[in-house]
Amino acid sequence: MDSGADAVRAALGRARAAAAARGDKPGIPGRIGAAALARQRRDGANTRSGAHPDARDPQGIDSVMGRLIAERGWTETVAIGGVLGRWNQIVGADVAGHCQPISFVDGVLTVGADSSAWATQVRLLSANLLGLLAREVGEGTVTRIVVRGPSAPSWKHGPRVAPGSKGPGDTYG
Repeated sequence: MDSGADAVRAALGRARAAAAARGDKPGIPGRIGAAALARQRRDGANTRSGAHPDARDPQGIDSVMGRLIAERGWTETVAIGGVLGRWNQIVGADVAGHCQPISFVDGVLTVGADSSAWATQVRLLSANLLGLLAREVGEGTVTRIVVRGPSAPSWKHGPRVAPGSKGPGDTYG
C-alpha cells in the first residue's frame, strides 16, 4: 500500500515542479499564476465573468430568440405568423368564426369567408382590420386585405354535361 501512496506523492511533486517552472503558484486555490495570466492576455481568452452580463452568462429564451429572429431577417415573417396564430383574439370571435386568413404575400393578406354576406362584411371592415394589424405587426407590414367569398360550383365538368351547356341556366329562360 505504501508503494501506491509513494507513487502518488511523486506524481504530485512532479506536477508542482512543472507548475513552478511555468511560473504558476501551486497550492493556492483560486489564484492564477503569472505565466497563465500572461498567456490569457496574449491569447485574448478571458475566462472570468465581470460584474455586467455578457454573452457567456445564462440568457432567457426570449432574448436569444429575439436576437436569432433579427439576425436572420425573420421579423416580419414571425410577426405575421403570430397574427395568423392569434387571429381569433385580434379580430374577435364573430369574425374569426366565419373568416380565416389564407395567405400573406408581399403585404397583401388574403382572407377567406364562408359566405358572401361575411365576405361583404369583412370588406367593409377592412380599414379597421388594417388598423388592428398595424398595431400588432407594425405600420406598413399589411398594406391591403383581399377577401375571398365562397366559390360557386362549376357546371362545366362532370359525367352528364353536354358540350356547350351552361348548366342550370339552360333550363331557365
